[in-house]
Amino acid sequence: MGKSRYKVVTDGGEPYFLTCSVVNWLPVFGNPALAGIVLDSLRFLQAHDRLLLHGYVLMENHLHLVASSPDLPKELGDFKSFTARQCIDWLAAHDRQWALRQLRFHKAPHKAAQTHQFWQEGSHPQLIQGEAMLHQKLDYIHYNPVKRGYVDDPGCWRYSSWRNYHGGEAVLPITALV
Repeated sequence: MGKSRYKVVTDGGEPYFLTCSVVNWLPVFGNPALAGIVLDSLRFLQAHDRLLLHGYVLMENHLHLVASSPDLPKELGDFKSFTARQCIDWLAAHDRQWALRQLRFHKAPHKAAQTHQFWQEGSHPQLIQGEAMLHQKLDYIHYNPVKRGYVDDPGCWRYSSWRNYHGGEAVLPITALV
């Protein structure tokens, strides 16, 4: 077997596979402005050494990550809170009433202090236990757009770390490559 393009890096915490889904699976990230909010937030967390990003794919209604951090629950919570507020504000400023009605309708009843809910609760974290599992999760992430029928080649999906691992130009850096 040749040299692997995936390496396990655990500086500052163990890597986890995480999924963040929009409530009711609303396809909001087909809008480049909303996708940009998510990508810019991940870029910020990386730039401030709050998150190591090992892999990602942003789909139309969810985000998969392999990431690590000394305090991953806090960083993920901050990420989801910030991006939710920014996306809801963008939708309001651009009069996207259908999406806002959906985010209001699908808000969990116990979230009485807010009028909308953007992200589903939880992130289904799975600890990456070794290189074999890391490879499996990265392949799952990178082939998600192919499986969904959006592209024939994972390198054609713009919002993915596939290009990082294959020498292409990616929209986000992967800080965990060694």
